[in-house]
Amino acid sequence: MSDIVLCPKCSSEFTYPSDNMMVCSQCFYEWNPEETASEAASEGKILDSNGNELQDGDSVVVVKDLPVKGAPKPVKAGTKVKNIRLRPGSDHNIDCKIDGFGAMALKSEFVKKA
Repeated sequence: MSDIVLCPKCSSEFTYPSDNMMVCSQCFYEWNPEETASEAASEGKILDSNGNELQDGDSVVVVKDLPVKGAPKPVKAGTKVKNIRLRPGSDHNIDCKIDGFGAMALKSEFVKKA
């Protein structure tokens, strides 16, 4: 007997293969098990605007002007930020200190690895 594949949507054990897809007989959700495996492997990784994986302690460069709430000027494009800390699972997933602004949280989609 083959291994039971649980539905990623409703966790039902009543699934069956259909061509190269899996189908849940309870909620009728269809998925490709190969894509699900690759998504699980990439989950938890934080990528920059170019798709490079970021690590704690990396240096990054801001790729566009970012307005800062309460500050009279934005963080300019091309600003280099050193020694970042990653916060997986957060919307602003990079903690850093920027000269002239202090401690900030940035989104990884607005930086590239230096």
